[in-house]
Amino acid sequence: MSKPKIAIVVGSTRAARFADTPVEWIAKIAKSHGDIEVEIVDLRDFPLPFFDEVASSAWVPSQNEVAQRWQKKVAEFDGYIFTAAEYNHGPTAVLKNALDYAAKEWNKKPAGFVGYGGVGGARAVEQLRMHAVELQMAPTKAAVHIVWADFLAVRQGEKKLSDFDHLNQSANGLIEEITWWAKALKIAREADVLNEEAKAA
Repeated sequence: MSKPKIAIVVGSTRAARFADTPVEWIAKIAKSHGDIEVEIVDLRDFPLPFFDEVASSAWVPSQNEVAQRWQKKVAEFDGYIFTAAEYNHGPTAVLKNALDYAAKEWNKKPAGFVGYGGVGGARAVEQLRMHAVELQMAPTKAAVHIVWADFLAVRQGEKKLSDFDHLNQSANGLIEEITWWAKALKIAREADVLNEEAKAA
């Protein structure tokens, strides 16, 4: 079996976003594990309009060219790690919108989260876990929560994320869990394809 391919999705597009810092940090840790392939996927490269299709792409093909390109990109991966900034006790609108612009491409794949902001982005992550379940993803228990004090220390240049042992431990735990689920679900999805081909023969 080929190595599972994991996307690290940059969940904010603001000019002043913090997201690049945890993305680079978690990507470096993920790449060090060696048994997965890792790619950073930036929502800035997919300027999706607010959802304005006839229906979900689960039922009707999307007409928007960027949406089609986004769906093809999502389909390439066996699992996802999302950065989750917390705005007003929830995730960013751009990330929720990106989730809504794909459907079957997410199915039966693991989703993990690196949260930051108020209470380490915990409320945003909890909401995203519910969205992930509805999209037939398998959200992991393990997550990274960059609490406000750590966030400020990094933002102000006093420390790097890699200086915090508790964050490094959480990150490695998340990568291990994502990797396990990505391998298991990849095998299961491939078995489903073989079964469908056998039925059609």
